[in-house]
Amino acid sequence: MKILFLDQSGKTGGAELCLLDVAKPYRDRCLIGLLADGSFRELLEQQGIPVQVLTGQAIPVQKDSNLLKGLSSIGQLLPLIGRIAQLSRDYDVIYANTQKALVVGAIASLLANRPLVYHLHDIVSSDHFSTVNRTLIVSLANRFSSLVIANSHASADSFVAAGGNRDHVKVVYNGFDLKQYQHHADAAQMRQALSLGDRFVVGHFSRLSPWKGQHVLIEALTHCPDVTVLFVGDALFGEQDYVEQLHQQVEQMGISDRVRFLGFRSDIPQLMTMCDLVAHTSTAPEPFGRVIVEAMLCGTPIVAAAAGGVVELIENDKTGWLSPPGDALKLVDIIQQCQSQPEQATAIAHQAQQSASQRFNLETTNQQIAHLLQQVMSDRG
Repeated sequence: MKILFLDQSGKTGGAELCLLDVAKPYRDRCLIGLLADGSFRELLEQQGIPVQVLTGQAIPVQKDSNLLKGLSSIGQLLPLIGRIAQLSRDYDVIYANTQKALVVGAIASLLANRPLVYHLHDIVSSDHFSTVNRTLIVSLANRFSSLVIANSHASADSFVAAGGNRDHVKVVYNGFDLKQYQHHADAAQMRQALSLGDRFVVGHFSRLSPWKGQHVLIEALTHCPDVTVLFVGDALFGEQDYVEQLHQQVEQMGISDRVRFLGFRSDIPQLMTMCDLVAHTSTAPEPFGRVIVEAMLCGTPIVAAAAGGVVELIENDKTGWLSPPGDALKLVDIIQQCQSQPEQATAIAHQAQQSASQRFNLETTNQQIAHLLQQVMSDRG
């Protein structure tokens, strides 16, 4: 089977990391078409996966676009859609990995008479999308897709609640290459390199964005005087104002000596293993939560905001802790519990590691997706 994958982003986010893993088994019979250039193209090239940037012009449709803006962008998209339709004639299926990829991929699939698969990595709700974009996602997926792969039951349910066809949807959790989380640099050396000593370290791994809730962890830190926080990640989508707000918040609260902004890093498993606790603090429902599973696979205790797909990943007090979104004081309680009861935290982390290794194995995920794709081709006769 030959697959034309489409993704809107040149930047490497969670959806792109998932696509990288999905595409690897097809690297000799696929092409990933990007609607923007950037670090994701470079990562794909390093992995030997064919990639092509299909347009140098930014697509004006945003998650909060209104009807007028959505309609005005159609004319700009027509040349791109024609190019994708022409490309897709050399492939068996079009696999749209993001919302903008769905927009162009849906019409291209009609023109080229190719089946369309849409991989849903979002909660289709007002927390994340305008009314126009929710309608657009659902209408295009219902009309043109043969299959919608949702990364969690929360994502699937939100799609159906917005009007999506439940019969189109199959849930496949993100998979992870377990080998990447089994061999790490010595934690003591990593701590020494970062001058952390024996401090209790809470790690936060995410792009810096208001809905990712880094400000909640900073607020909690003011109640935890002997805790240091590492923020790993940076702004991705024009959210630099929020980054500045975080730095101001840290300064105003007088905790600059206990907060580190490390930016984007490639050694995530090593950093997670070094941490005493990983905190996930999204204030809106998370579709899945890659960093949660990564922390579990690293054997590091995890506390996460209990909304969206997150509640499918963690069993509270058994494989981690769930905290109400935006509740800094509850987060404080859990941090202090991990500090005061390290043996319990270690036992919970060990249980989480075993559970995650069984539930989120990349080999299983790719087998499930391959089976679904074969079904799509079989149904077309």
